[in-house]
Amino acid sequence: MSAAGDDRGLSTVEVVILAPVMILFILVLVAFGQMVEGRGAIDGAARDAARAGSLQWDVGNAMAEARKAAEANLTDVCTGPVTVTKTSAGFADADLFTVEVSCQVRGLAMVGLDIKTRMSGSFTAPLDPFKRKAG
Repeated sequence: MSAAGDDRGLSTVEVVILAPVMILFILVLVAFGQMVEGRGAIDGAARDAARAGSLQWDVGNAMAEARKAAEANLTDVCTGPVTVTKTSAGFADADLFTVEVSCQVRGLAMVGLDIKTRMSGSFTAPLDPFKRKAG
């Protein structure tokens, strides 16, 4: 028997051990990438929601338009409902319209880790002095 015969089949064992580890590593990278993309999408949705709401004449229409804008931006990012909350003080006599947008973002659940990834973002837009009148 030669020494080369002792190494026979070693490559197969290495592939069997390392392949699942490499696949898991790639899945974790993809999951964290989705979380980073979700953070950017939520910040963008908060910006769009605040701007859409700041153009409206009253607080009811402002919140409806803000929700519509946020939901349109986050359809492919969130797994649950999108929450839009007005955090600014008033509306009629205020100068600023601030909203906070939050939702459950896809991420580590695809790897089998049940880690809740609820993210939120906030944005403030100035109320437009030439707002649309209802009607």
